[in-house]
Amino acid sequence: MTAVSTPHVVVIGAGLSGLSAAARLRQSGVDVTIIETASAAGGLVRTETIGGHRFDTGATVLTMPGLLVDVLDAVGVTEDQARERLSLTPVDPGYVMNYADGTSLTIPHDAAAIPAAVADAFGPKSGSDVADLLTWLRRVYDAEFEVFIDRNFDGFSDLADGRTRKAAAELVRLRTLGGLTGAIARFVSDERLQRAFTFQALYAGVPPHRARAIYAIIPDMDIGRGVWAAPGGMGRVGEVLASALVDAGVRISYGTTATGFTRDSAGSIVAVDTTHGPIAADAVVSTLERDAVARLTGEGRARRRLTYSPSAVVAHGLVPVDVTARWRSGHHTLDFGTAWTQTFAEITGRRGRVMSDGSFLVTRGAVGDPGTFVVDGLESVSVLAPTPNLDSAELPWDVLAAPYVNEVLSTLAHRGYSGIDSMRILRIDHPRTWQRAGLPAGTPFSAAHTAAQTGPFRTRNVWPTIDNLVLAGSATVPGVGIPPVLISGGLAASRVVDMLSTGGDR
Repeated sequence: MTAVSTPHVVVIGAGLSGLSAAARLRQSGVDVTIIETASAAGGLVRTETIGGHRFDTGATVLTMPGLLVDVLDAVGVTEDQARERLSLTPVDPGYVMNYADGTSLTIPHDAAAIPAAVADAFGPKSGSDVADLLTWLRRVYDAEFEVFIDRNFDGFSDLADGRTRKAAAELVRLRTLGGLTGAIARFVSDERLQRAFTFQALYAGVPPHRARAIYAIIPDMDIGRGVWAAPGGMGRVGEVLASALVDAGVRISYGTTATGFTRDSAGSIVAVDTTHGPIAADAVVSTLERDAVARLTGEGRARRRLTYSPSAVVAHGLVPVDVTARWRSGHHTLDFGTAWTQTFAEITGRRGRVMSDGSFLVTRGAVGDPGTFVVDGLESVSVLAPTPNLDSAELPWDVLAAPYVNEVLSTLAHRGYSGIDSMRILRIDHPRTWQRAGLPAGTPFSAAHTAAQTGPFRTRNVWPTIDNLVLAGSATVPGVGIPPVLISGGLAASRVVDMLSTGGDR
């Protein structure tokens, strides 16, 4: 009898989607090797040391930690062990929202406490209205998540089965096919409160006034379910997942970059060519952006032109703790300008421009973790200003970034963050930074969730010309953000397992 060898899958990229895919593949009994260009796991979820100080330089908003527990469970880590290893703590308040008229709203971690917080800031009726809104947001999530997000689709016939029709009917009843801003406005009339529950559309790369109400699932994940933080910074998440995978027998090769594929006469991949030599593969999961995958396959550039999300300028610097203590702020602070619709038109338009009346995100991890983010009385502070991507505005950011950051900090100082304009800047990331890192259009937020690029219309996670190449990550289904990329890894793994079990037929 001839022994049957265990299939070997190569995962390109040790970001959260790649780690998630590897865990599910290992759970199915597959041998897995992850190759990663960087020296650590986590991808765009990372914590870096800059000038002797720690900063979360990628994603800072972590929601739905149960998905991380699920990844660890796939490689034999119990729920209690997973929660102990991650040691995540609730960010409370999840957000502080400051408005141009001087109003400030704190969003408690516990959704049950949000209506009272809203009532304190905007009056009892607004609190009652938000309670109704939160109930509606949860119903949208319940109708949408399992059927339309955590699921592989192979064609429009999948949209016609009984489960899908039932979920679609519920979404119609919930009136989610119209605009997001209009849907939120059915519950809260105050434009300031509408911002609190629609700004999340920017995560999807779509202006709130143009986004469909199906994206109400994002504020439910975000505000409705609370934000979490990792001790030592967001980089802990990748470290914990990678360590568990290695314990389960997954090989991770850091400092290794994919340079191409070796294919057999039928066109299937038999090896991934890397900077350290070829690695044999029965299948490949790639977490790279779509055009980067096309270059590896030798196809150059994919035919379909994508619309990408806006980008950002992010300044990482130091502020004395006695200065930050005077701010109305939390771990995550949203500071809104007077303009709103205009702001989104500026950063998402075909001919983009910098915000004329900006809204900004100020991140202070030291609020919950001073041991990591405060050194010698100096606090690590990051300020993010959304900007157009390089497709819509090819601005000279290498020259423009520093004076623009000075302008942003001056604006924030005038809005009440006294002393922030004296922040000692250690590093500025901007669209050219992201472009040099290989991210299309100079944005870390990947393809936008426009109507033509979401759900079944988003780039599929099966490569059209190679039968054993599967995609995971922000560029494919279900989309951008920590919950979606974790889900995408699981969906990619399911594709590979099905492929291997059927001998490559899809």
